[in-house]
Amino acid sequence: MTISLRQTLPSAWVQRFARLIPSGEVLDLACGSGRHARLLAAYGHRVEAVDRDPQALAELRQVPGVTLRQSDLEGPVWPYTGRLFSGIVVTNYLFRPRIDQLFACLADPGVLIYETFMHGNERYGRPSNPDFLLASQELLGWAQRRAWRVVAYEEGYRDDPAPAVVQSLCAARGAIDA
Repeated sequence: MTISLRQTLPSAWVQRFARLIPSGEVLDLACGSGRHARLLAAYGHRVEAVDRDPQALAELRQVPGVTLRQSDLEGPVWPYTGRLFSGIVVTNYLFRPRIDQLFACLADPGVLIYETFMHGNERYGRPSNPDFLLASQELLGWAQRRAWRVVAYEEGYRDDPAPAVVQSLCAARGAIDA
């Protein structure tokens, strides 16, 4: 597998809002090779990096401040029941049946940074399956239903790092310094 430099750099959206996460443990969900886990650990957070791919996780084995968990997040058991995180970061991943459980893991205070693909992305490649594409303002609605403060929200076409149609959300639960 070839990984481009662009795939190893943290998302500009995550970089923009990561400093808002209160001190504590941060969950990097479906972390892949750990580009965001590395960033969050560099900011001094304790990071739980979870992915189903053991090879991707292996790249994080020596990163100080990062705890690894191999888990199928779409399997029958949710691994984070009863856990709270001061920050949750999710990029390029969507599994709607777990959204309520995932969002229940955000501490008060806490910051959610979420960025993934939406309808329209099928014109540019994968994912193209509607099960993995957000409807317009879907992320925004999830945060608003919980009465979380929306720090920033964007949706639409972007061309960097590659052409795609995405939604990006930064939302806060409780009082944070924004």
